[in-house]
Amino acid sequence: MRAWYTLQTATQLAVSSLRAHKLRSFLTLLGVIIGVSSVVIVGAAIEGLGNYAEETTSKVFGSDSYQIGQLLQRGRLSRRERIDRLKYNHPIRLEDFDYLRQMTGRAVMYSPYRFRAEDLRLGSQLLEATTIIGVSANMAEIRDVNLTDGRFFTDQEERSKTQVAVIGDEVKQYFFPSTSPLGRTVRIAGYDFTIIGVQEKIGNAGGQSQDNSAFIPATVFNRLYGPERTLVLFARARPESGLNLEGALDLTRIALRNRFKARPGKPDNFDTMTPDSIREFIGRIMGLIGAVVVPVTAISLVVGGIVIMNIMLVSVTERTREIGVRKSLGARQSDLMLQFLMEALLLSAIGGLIGLGIGAAVAKVASIASGVRLSVTPFYVGLALFVSSTVGIVSGWYPASRAARMDPVEALRAD
Repeated sequence: MRAWYTLQTATQLAVSSLRAHKLRSFLTLLGVIIGVSSVVIVGAAIEGLGNYAEETTSKVFGSDSYQIGQLLQRGRLSRRERIDRLKYNHPIRLEDFDYLRQMTGRAVMYSPYRFRAEDLRLGSQLLEATTIIGVSANMAEIRDVNLTDGRFFTDQEERSKTQVAVIGDEVKQYFFPSTSPLGRTVRIAGYDFTIIGVQEKIGNAGGQSQDNSAFIPATVFNRLYGPERTLVLFARARPESGLNLEGALDLTRIALRNRFKARPGKPDNFDTMTPDSIREFIGRIMGLIGAVVVPVTAISLVVGGIVIMNIMLVSVTERTREIGVRKSLGARQSDLMLQFLMEALLLSAIGGLIGLGIGAAVAKVASIASGVRLSVTPFYVGLALFVSSTVGIVSGWYPASRAARMDPVEALRAD
């Protein structure tokens, strides 16, 4: 009961002191507010960008598809490793694509994936650097290509080399902002292509717009730009096969290892990539960013703690006579210690809560403005409040202990 009364008294005295010096208290809070809000905003940005990258990866890569190529994991390899892998790995050629379809085509769907930047024209209008992508008709099923209008091209159109195109949202908005593009033609590499579909808006990936694009049949792409030295293939298990991603990938790897005569116990002499490997890579990048940025941001909380400590030392000096009076009336060292410690803790706690609110509000506004969902996660909320509370306790400990150790006679003599 006495402990509760002591705590209540210390809290009331701390609140009274903060009210008596409103401007000083507010200025002291600013350091903690800025620090906590910075941690929350940076945390929300890291989580939001991670989620956005994963969502975009799913749209660009597909949820259950995988890639096969000579060298796919460029960002994870050093220059020396890339050179060694290029020497060791076989290029994937058109005949390898045909071999895979012949050997495993009943269970796995395959599509070549070739692309080139090309200007698109419609009359006098010009859209520069559009990504022209040559694929098979089953690419829509392999990579979960969702359309907002029209359809994807068919096997018959691919075999007959029909000049049709499925355009991205940016192409549609540029050439046909208020009308349907279906049935209209655009010129690609000097040839007219009939628009038969519009892909849903994807956004950016790797700093590049995924909506300034156009899918055309791979056979037409080969006729326009000639054969490729090495192909990238997209693949996915057929729904009726009962295989999952890992099972389909194993089937493909076994077939290619046999074709390229990979020795038992040796690594694949070709490259593969799955959505999980991309997500893992993105996770590592975001983790690295968090490990660097969050501690730097948290330094502002330390600065806020130093401000609190300085203000508390000033407060102890100003209230020396009050401390002497309280000690002469029977106040114990622990009572004075608790009073000043509670004052510092209240400053950091109030600043932490205000900073949390500001950080969440800024993250919300940024989400609306950027279109990227920035989520304030419990981890970063807990981190910000824990650090701010710790800062309050640590920064208040020395001033509180100094006040508690004062000699009452010397304190009463102070002016």
